Amino acid sequence: MAVKTLQRQSARGRLLAAADQLFYAEGVHVVGVDRIAEQAGVTKATLYNTFGSKEELVRAYLEQHMRNRQESIGRIVATNRAPRGQILGVFAELEEAMKVSAFHGCRFILATAEARPGDASEVMSMKYRDWLLNLLTDLAKAAGARNAAQLGRRLLLLYDGAAVAARLDPDRGAAAEALHSAVIALLDSAIPARQNARQPR
Repeated sequence: MAVKTLQRQSARGRLLAAADQLFYAEGVHVVGVDRIAEQAGVTKATLYNTFGSKEELVRAYLEQHMRNRQESIGRIVATNRAPRGQILGVFAELEEAMKVSAFHGCRFILATAEARPGDASEVMSMKYRDWLLNLLTDLAKAAGARNAAQLGRRLLLLYDGAAVAARLDPDRGAAAEALHSAVIALLDSAIPARQNARQPR
């Protein structure tokens, strides 16, 4: 984000924008409050007055990202009528992200990899994954899956794995294609044929 854009935001907004840039690029524990304050164009005292601690800044950063993800996925679900199409839409967004060099993987997974037990990053990551698991399980149930809980968990594992592949796999296009094929195969195996026949592929 350009410096001028940051300057037009509130101090809180600038700090969250700076944290998002730096934490995602370099890591939650690597980046210190001095760099975040400098990037945001505020004093370190302003950072502490706004958030109280770096830990609370991390929490706010991940809370904001969770809201963004919920809104984005909510729009995808709203634009697809059939549950199978909604599931495919959620994964299609991830497939497209995997092809973009600026996408380095899931912010929650990256933050958790550095977390100590009970850290804000761990707490928020678990909250996000619980929400995503519940969403995928609900969609699996609506799609007519034989075992919605099992399908929801398997879809979540695919989602997590794809986010890791986006950071590690040198052939992102092939990884995205593999993800798409895996989701289709999983849906076909978990949902009765008569249900699949009535839903978009």
